[in-house]
Amino acid sequence: MSLPDKQPVLRVMPMPADLNPAGDVFGGWIMAQVDIAGGIVAARRALGRVATVAVNSFVFKQPVSMGDVVSFFADVVRVGRTSITVNVEVYAQRNPDKELTVKVTEATLTYVALDSQGSKREVPSVTSDE
Repeated sequence: MSLPDKQPVLRVMPMPADLNPAGDVFGGWIMAQVDIAGGIVAARRALGRVATVAVNSFVFKQPVSMGDVVSFFADVVRVGRTSITVNVEVYAQRNPDKELTVKVTEATLTYVALDSQGSKREVPSVTSDE
């Protein structure tokens, strides 16, 4: 397996503090990174501030280990009046001497666009040249 043919929204390497007692990365650490990646894409589409309102689905497919390079790819899949739904796929690249790429997580999250006072606002429409 190889990485998707596009730029990741986020790429990180977990550190020892991110590990659980079994030596794998905490699921909560991965969830936080997924939320960051999804939020970046949602904020770009919303042209401003967003907040997470729902984790629609979250599937851990394989564990992540210290030393893995973890890449997060996110795409907007739905835009509502005030909300944006984003799919996030997570891949780990491991074994640098004989690299192996595996899909470790996939998730769908929904964000709501917010104004400067923290109230819901409409998501701007997209022009045809974007």
